[in-house]
Amino acid sequence: MAGDVAQIALVPENAGADRTPDAADALYGRLAERAANGDLKAFDELMVRTERRVVSIAWRMLGNGDDARDAAQEVYLRVYRALGRYRPEEPFMAWVYRITVNVCHDAGRRRRRYERRHEPIGDDPPAVAATTDVEASVLQAQKRAIVARAVETLPERERAAFVLRDLEGLSTDEVAEALGTRPVTVRSQVSVARAKVKAFCKHALGATRKD
Repeated sequence: MAGDVAQIALVPENAGADRTPDAADALYGRLAERAANGDLKAFDELMVRTERRVVSIAWRMLGNGDDARDAAQEVYLRVYRALGRYRPEEPFMAWVYRITVNVCHDAGRRRRRYERRHEPIGDDPPAVAATTDVEASVLQAQKRAIVARAVETLPERERAAFVLRDLEGLSTDEVAEALGTRPVTVRSQVSVARAKVKAFCKHALGATRKD
């Protein structure tokens, strides 16, 4: 299974289509070097080029639009502060993904101290497929919300691996680099996460049909 329920419910049709890692990372590396030397325009360009991906990951990790936007702000604050320690030989986006996952983990821990309130995914980033069939559109939105809740139940490491691999479309090697682990570990985490998400969705969809 390649995340079949998740693929139907959460993955945009163009997921990963705008990613050309080698060329993009070369550009990002140059911009990061300029930003580290005080070029604020270069940093602004980095934000513009990478913000969509950061917000998308944060949304899926946290399941809440407001939290995702707050997390993205924290990500870029940490990126800016750490630019002087960024190593140009390291893929820039892998570095940003790692910071994003860490920020989301921190936000999740803080949020667990309070009553958790899930906000169903709606207008951004994974839009419901355009259709004139209202019933089909509602069903698709329900599936998205169910998968989002399933993702929220995953342990932090499994959630990060699943979001990056199945929902964001990164390769296993890219996920391993972003998370600072081995590809074999990523494959194991994603496999376990897929099984849990599939079981959660099957149970939730069954309960919905009974209602």
